[in-house]
Amino acid sequence: MNINLAKSEIIHFVGIGGIGMSGLALIMIGLGFKVQGSDKSLNKNIERLKKHRIKFFQGHASSNIKKATILVISSAIKNNNIEIKEAKKKNLPVYKRGDMLAHITSLKKNIVVSGSHGKTTTTSLIASIFSKAKLDPTIINGGVINSLDNSAKLGKSEWSVLESDESDGSFIKVPSTYAVVTNIDREHMDYYKSLSDLKRHFIKFMLKVPSFGKTFICIDDKNTRDICKSSKIKNILTYGYSNQSNFKIKNCSFQKNKSFFDVEMRLPNKNKIVLKKFELPLIGSHNVKNATAAIAVSYFIGISPIILKNSLKKFKGVERRFNKIFTYNGADIYDDYAHHPTEIREVLNGVSNSYKEKKILCIFQPHRVSRINDLKDEFCYSFKNASYVILCPIYKAGENLKLNLDYYKFAEQISKKSKVQVFFINNKYELAKFLKKFLNKENMAIGMGAGSISSWIKELPSLMKK
Repeated sequence: MNINLAKSEIIHFVGIGGIGMSGLALIMIGLGFKVQGSDKSLNKNIERLKKHRIKFFQGHASSNIKKATILVISSAIKNNNIEIKEAKKKNLPVYKRGDMLAHITSLKKNIVVSGSHGKTTTTSLIASIFSKAKLDPTIINGGVINSLDNSAKLGKSEWSVLESDESDGSFIKVPSTYAVVTNIDREHMDYYKSLSDLKRHFIKFMLKVPSFGKTFICIDDKNTRDICKSSKIKNILTYGYSNQSNFKIKNCSFQKNKSFFDVEMRLPNKNKIVLKKFELPLIGSHNVKNATAAIAVSYFIGISPIILKNSLKKFKGVERRFNKIFTYNGADIYDDYAHHPTEIREVLNGVSNSYKEKKILCIFQPHRVSRINDLKDEFCYSFKNASYVILCPIYKAGENLKLNLDYYKFAEQISKKSKVQVFFINNKYELAKFLKKFLNKENMAIGMGAGSISSWIKELPSLMKK
């Protein structure tokens, strides 16, 4: 899509509070564009933007775009939004976030991280390595990088490290010099309708990588192995635990809050090399794979093993990725973004390997009725490494859909198939009351979900004092 932008444009972001939208807005203000935006409510992302004097309208209204010359919309915004309707009346150009991101990064050397799970952590790890190597990349991430206290940063070099958004198919528009595909799972089926269609989009994404670039793809995942077989895709390097990997993970072990591993590199026309004793302040085999993707990309473009090891060892993490929030009665309480069965399973597996002496209480808030309807069986089997599950009301995220199952029977199936004890709570006050009675030094708790559960967990210290 051809986008012509002048610095005199007033660019209005509809849904500016989203993590991806706020990141792009921040980059565009850094490039000298005039930026404003609207959203239903205030949040931390908007507070960060306000520090850069970006004008914010709370709530959507036609008057918000009185002076706007261009609209940028997030994938969460529907066509019946009042600001979009007004823009069409005024014949203003309306672009999706993916289109604008593609335009802004078209002259950069882009590392684009894609996949159903692990994108945010992988993007953060690559960005951390590049920053430590003094490459000063532009960064647009899907989560807040703790070392930056932000999800985006405008760099001075020709490099960009970007997390893609496959939720609306727009990720195929962002030009990649190097690409990462972490995995492919049944996600965003409201858009893709079938797994085959999702795979086709990933093949299109990989085919856009130029011949002088590379796609780094994890072959531990069945669906990524399937698309690797596409005869059209040539410039691939693989990573994972598989013996077939070009970057093979070996000698992996876990301690509390840390992972240790080696990477054996078998690159075409080169001798085998083993990089030993990587230390990562993250837990779980999934995070070791994320780190290996970052190692593969960074090593391939010439960053030294010493910088790789130092930057991974000192990595400060990503907000909402197994972050400790507080301790109560000897029990630690964590916050995590996991909201898909695969993510829940991987996080709980990592925690159980690193905290063998603890009983794990998982506080789960399902996100979107459509996801529960589509993946109800997978959810029922995903809590096997928990000892207890607290099931919260579904966070609907604006969906107006019927739940195609009885919620209490859903809880029974989780209990039966994951072999865990399941409790119900209706709100954050009941959660605080339950945890006050339940928590002790023999257990730990993890809040999981993409909705309001994170704010619930952060409010618990004050609620539990009452």
